[in-house]
Amino acid sequence: MHATDSKVSPRALVLGAIGVVFGDIGTSPLYTLREAFGEVYGLEPDRANVLGVLSLVFWAMMLIVTVKYVLVILRADNRGEGGILALMAVVQRTLPVASPTAYTVGLLGVLGTALFFGDAVITPAMTTLSAVEGLRVAAPGLEPYIIPVTLVVLLCLFGFQRFGTERVGKVFGPVMLLWFVIIGLLGAIELATNPRILEALNPVWAVRFFAEHGVAAWLSLGAIVLAVTGGEALYADMGHFGRVPIRNAWMTVVMPALVLNYFGQGALVLARPDAVHNPFFELVPSWGLYPMIVLATLAAVIASQAVISGAFSLARQAIQLGYLPRLKLVHTSHETIGQIYIPWVNRLLLLAVIALVLGFGSSSNLAIAYGVSVSGSMLIDTLLLVILATQRGRIPMPVIVAVGLFYFVVDSAFFSANASKFLHGAWFPLVLALAVFTLMRTWRRGRQLVRAKVDRESLRLGPFLQSLMLSPPVRVPGTAVFLTPSNQFVPPALLHNLKHNKVLHERNVILSIETLNIPRADAGERVHFVQHDHGFSCLTLRFGYMEDHDVPFALRRWEIPGEAFEPLETTFFVSRESLSARAGHGMALWRDRLFLFMSRNAAPATEFFSIPGNRLVELGTQVEI
Repeated sequence: MHATDSKVSPRALVLGAIGVVFGDIGTSPLYTLREAFGEVYGLEPDRANVLGVLSLVFWAMMLIVTVKYVLVILRADNRGEGGILALMAVVQRTLPVASPTAYTVGLLGVLGTALFFGDAVITPAMTTLSAVEGLRVAAPGLEPYIIPVTLVVLLCLFGFQRFGTERVGKVFGPVMLLWFVIIGLLGAIELATNPRILEALNPVWAVRFFAEHGVAAWLSLGAIVLAVTGGEALYADMGHFGRVPIRNAWMTVVMPALVLNYFGQGALVLARPDAVHNPFFELVPSWGLYPMIVLATLAAVIASQAVISGAFSLARQAIQLGYLPRLKLVHTSHETIGQIYIPWVNRLLLLAVIALVLGFGSSSNLAIAYGVSVSGSMLIDTLLLVILATQRGRIPMPVIVAVGLFYFVVDSAFFSANASKFLHGAWFPLVLALAVFTLMRTWRRGRQLVRAKVDRESLRLGPFLQSLMLSPPVRVPGTAVFLTPSNQFVPPALLHNLKHNKVLHERNVILSIETLNIPRADAGERVHFVQHDHGFSCLTLRFGYMEDHDVPFALRRWEIPGEAFEPLETTFFVSRESLSARAGHGMALWRDRLFLFMSRNAAPATEFFSIPGNRLVELGTQVEI
């Protein structure tokens, strides 16, 4: 489903957004209030503390989700697409190429992507564990089965990825709509018994809470941030549903249901302080506990599915933009091109999620680690948005500074409160993000070094063509396409072909592939063609970072000057680089070796570009970095 699909009705888009976009934030009532009054923070569930915490939860949702994401960041789209890499690309287009600010923006984008992968690991573990832990309320004797049941659910979830989400995705919306209706109704029923809990809408209670508890109140932000986890998903999924359906879904369904449930939980805790150990399931009548556990588990699976699909999509964008090695992509839908499955990413996520469940053992322990990646992503979004607003110049600078400083302080408070629990579990998402950041930066830098090395040792195309005609080689019928990173230089495969086979085809096309920092390229910017003498031409095919780089399809269907490309008469020549590293050159030796390992495990360029094996000739070349 895509927002630009005119056949999809506005109501269907809203329902789809409810099912996909809001799964993460929609399941946050399972654990947020419980964790705020957990042993970690030592807060007593008295009236002042309950009102203070509820006030913080409410205003966090209003200021961060409603104002920052729904009303502001959703406007910073990249041709309809959202997400941290899309925002990075939008900001970089407003900056001078190779400027220090553009480099910093690139680092922030990669770091934000790395933090998202941390979220993609913790969310399935956290939400599924929280849902299954409802068994502890329904039947305490079943507590030993919580971990095994959670692992079974997760194994089924990740095992299902290879089949795609097209069919099950159609029921996501109705299930999540039912979830929001029920949790809102449960909260409203309890709220009616103690309407004075609505005093927490007054931000004065949040101010009093901080004035009374000081450092403890700041640390409790590590639990409050759980109420806004998934805010980034509103922006990341904009390309699938559009700005207006996401905004309407939040304003009319999701936000009211969440507010009602949180305030209902608060009213219950005031009436029965012992309910603070699991106020969400304590709201449910005893006869409805088991059905609610099933519904909560379904909601958790949907929330997990959304973030797993987001990880696939983000990994694909990173691959297209040159931040990750080429990996095998499997399309799981014939109708929706955005639905993909990446086996390597799926396996790594599954192993990490299982390790989290077994290592942390409970959602309360996981909650300590949960907020770091989310709050870090929110902080990076704020920094990128401020840079973008500054470059566009549509808003007065004093307003940008004031608003930017306010959100910087808010996001920094959330991040620092979560990072302060480093030794208690917050280290995991930070270490994971650092590992992903290192992989992405190493691959990007390594490819730059390889390309620079090849370019230095290659001949310029113009002088080569002039010298070639001094002693013309034998010509054979057909078309030869030589893939190369830059068609300003003679491809190594062309030189090797001349050296070993001593022939040239009648028609020789030097082809380079370029990935633009936009999601989908327009027809007018897809092709750049230059005709040279002696049967040579240079062709550049440009793809957006959300598109498949299907070279044979582009050669057949796109409007390319000159003769048509006949599949049976076209041979593709590719250089297969044999890489080696030497100390004192390029990157640090350990990064060189890491890059070589990633290169050996990357999918072949021919597979990535969909080049048929029966029309392919690969010629090796040695490259030392």
